Amino acid sequence: MKKKFKCEIDCANCAAKIEDAINKLDGVEEARVNFMAQKFTLVADDDRFDEILETAIMTGKKIEPDFTVEIK
Repeated sequence: MKKKFKCEIDCANCAAKIEDAINKLDGVEEARVNFMAQKFTLVADDDRFDEILETAIMTGKKIEPDFTVEIK
């Protein structure tokens, strides 16, 4: 499953670090954190998508506490 979200990230370097960390998580096929567009794209297992998304957001917050993802 692939979903795109609005996100808030303060710097391009932090976005790259967060993207690298999320891509290493179990179940993540691909993650992109676009600093310029303030977008977060996650491709992950359908069955565990919500769990993986929650873990990805927590991982991002460990690197940059101001990292937020808007989930509708």
